[in-house]
Amino acid sequence: MTSQVTRDFIDAKVQALVARARRLSVLTPKRVGIRPGDKPFAPSGTHFKAANARLKKIDARIERRLQFLKNHSRTSSPKRVLLYIALLEREVDRARRTFGMLFEVFSQRGSTFAPALAAHDAIAADCYSAIKRSAPLVFDKPLLKPLTYMEHGYSPATMRRGVSLARLLGDNNPFPLIRIPWDRDNPWQSVFLHEVSHNLQADLGLWKENQEALTRRLILGKQHPMVASTYRRWHKEIFADLAALLLGGTASAWGMMDFLAHPAPRTMTFKPGGAHPTGYLRVMILAEMLRRMGFEKDAVAARRAWRELYDPAEGHRVPKQLLTSADRVIPDVVDEIAFQTRRNLAQRALADVIVFTRDDEAAIRRGAVQLARGRVPAGLPPRFMVSASRFALTMGGPARRISDLVINHLSRQAAEIRAHPVLPRMAAA
Repeated sequence: MTSQVTRDFIDAKVQALVARARRLSVLTPKRVGIRPGDKPFAPSGTHFKAANARLKKIDARIERRLQFLKNHSRTSSPKRVLLYIALLEREVDRARRTFGMLFEVFSQRGSTFAPALAAHDAIAADCYSAIKRSAPLVFDKPLLKPLTYMEHGYSPATMRRGVSLARLLGDNNPFPLIRIPWDRDNPWQSVFLHEVSHNLQADLGLWKENQEALTRRLILGKQHPMVASTYRRWHKEIFADLAALLLGGTASAWGMMDFLAHPAPRTMTFKPGGAHPTGYLRVMILAEMLRRMGFEKDAVAARRAWRELYDPAEGHRVPKQLLTSADRVIPDVVDEIAFQTRRNLAQRALADVIVFTRDDEAAIRRGAVQLARGRVPAGLPPRFMVSASRFALTMGGPARRISDLVINHLSRQAAEIRAHPVLPRMAAA
């Protein structure tokens, strides 16, 4: 028989859980601290709606568990009630994690970092719009545009649309989130285009198709099994690198090299099971992409700079098969991922749906000159501003002035994104 002490203890535990069970079911601009002056940089109402739809779904599960607990806590044994409490706690934890993640993302739009985040929203949205213009009908449903936020960590990262997140107890991410490290909010970070490209690959449905095509190409080319399996594992990161070059031109390659340049032991070390290509080989892949895009001079310069910094003859930790096959394999890898047609692209290649021309490169370089002189280049797409900013920096333009010019310019464009946060179903051209 259960003592009154135990019964009272269990009752108190239930009461405390009931009191907090449904407190985290709604996010509003006011609740996350967004003031009237922050609205130009804030997440759109549609982003709040998507977040609240997810929270509402969790809250419905909580309500069902809560009602069950209320109905049975007095008639069940305390040990049984502990089980009911645990089942409810799981859903409360799910709400807490989802609410907490989205609160942190949204509330940053009420901080001094809000303009930079809004500017990066504009860049990400423009990457999607570039495909919309060149490849009508390729997306088969409306898509909520990515949202950026800041967090600790060395590199940018992304949480793709619909991906199951361990931090949310397996629930899906409601819209793409792109993380920017606190010190990488300047507009010349080419690696940001790489992260946007991961979302593009997922939304275009190219994960599996690319992986299978690349594996088949290497096996039919009679490459060593270890080489084929390694590039198969690397295919997502290679896709994002190549797409970033198509989004931003030659500056994207040099910007990625900035990000990848480390002391030789790191750059020349192969990581078994890793998703990212070994740094030394990764830049050789970028250089090959530059060549295929028609920028031979930059390709030669990139290879030269990288080989002067990293000489395998001076020591490395890369399997022999990967090094000795690189000159043969890398052109095939670049060709397969960027220049071979795909079913999900309506029998077009990546280079056909993200179009980058010599005229685009010239526009970027002209824009860089204007930025270095303290003027915003008129009509330059947001994704090209990333590259123009980098070139302006290398021309000797003041870093703070370049950053402020570009962020202020792009953050004003973000107001339009708030008005049209959903990339609509493509209409026929």
